[in-house]
Amino acid sequence: MSLRSLAICILTGMLLGGCAGGSRLDQDQDKAMIAARANTQLGVEYLREKNYELAKTTLLKAIEQAPDYATAHDAIAILYSQVGDTEQAEKHYRRALKLNPDNADGHNNYGQFLCSIGRYDDAEEQFRTAAGNPYYKTPQIPLVNAGVCMASKKDAAAAEKYYRQALDKDPKFAPALFRMAELTFAAKDYLRTRAWLQRYEEVGTPTPESLWLGVQAEAALGDHQAWGNYALQLRSKFPESDQAKQLQEWEHERRAGH
Repeated sequence: MSLRSLAICILTGMLLGGCAGGSRLDQDQDKAMIAARANTQLGVEYLREKNYELAKTTLLKAIEQAPDYATAHDAIAILYSQVGDTEQAEKHYRRALKLNPDNADGHNNYGQFLCSIGRYDDAEEQFRTAAGNPYYKTPQIPLVNAGVCMASKKDAAAAEKYYRQALDKDPKFAPALFRMAELTFAAKDYLRTRAWLQRYEEVGTPTPESLWLGVQAEAALGDHQAWGNYALQLRSKFPESDQAKQLQEWEHERRAGH
């Protein structure tokens, strides 16, 4: 799952979990908050469908109805980040966190945004804040995101540190296992790549990325049968993926080389 998709999934969970409201809101304020929540949920669905125009209209309506509803600001921040409006995205991320500074999901989402625009150190701080929240049930998510961000920064040691911290929290956390496989492959430590992929396959679902990595690692190790098995799965399960196209080109080059 991509970081963007993960952010939307987390946001959906925030909506389903509800938001704490004041117990003494008058009737009009209560109706406005109910409407804002409904519009935020609808806006997130439009966002999931990549219907950005309707998502923006609906989320702006939610903010108009309840200007202090942090989840609406977080949702529209994700929207703005996806369409490349970084100024508005940052404005709403900051607003959401000012309204709800203890929201670990909000810090995680903001961290993903900061990483996407190359502000790696600021992103790392947000991920660490999210993971350090003692009430957060899934600290392994921001820890893996911190690792991905450090890998983007070309800091493999820091990336590995965060992936291992995520695995300390949950030894079967599939995204961390896969990222460790990626990291060891980049270091040309193919035996460890194989080991990490095997651990990933025990708990995770095959993806185009994991199968293509398996092809490359096993080819580097000289195990024709193993990489052939990965290649067969990639072609049969994900024939239209970019990785299947890469496989086709790679196999063509191998044949031409012989």
